Amino acid sequence: MAYKTVQFIIGQILTDEELRQRFLDSPAEMLTALRDDFGFELTNSEIDAIAKTDPQLWVLGPEWIDARLQRCPMMIRRH
Repeated sequence: MAYKTVQFIIGQILTDEELRQRFLDSPAEMLTALRDDFGFELTNSEIDAIAKTDPQLWVLGPEWIDARLQRCPMMIRRH
């Protein structure tokens, strides 16, 4: 298990509104794309665990983070 990768992705989902919306729309697909298209080291088990995390975390969590830490966009954007 690549804890640093999981921690990074969780942090990005919580601080990047655009990524968070993509995740909320289709969590497993977005995480699989990060692995397959961008080379993030995620196992199927990690993808499943993150995708099945209570959606309240992703909806309410950003409210608990200081606004100065919001919108730290990932360097991987699909065009």
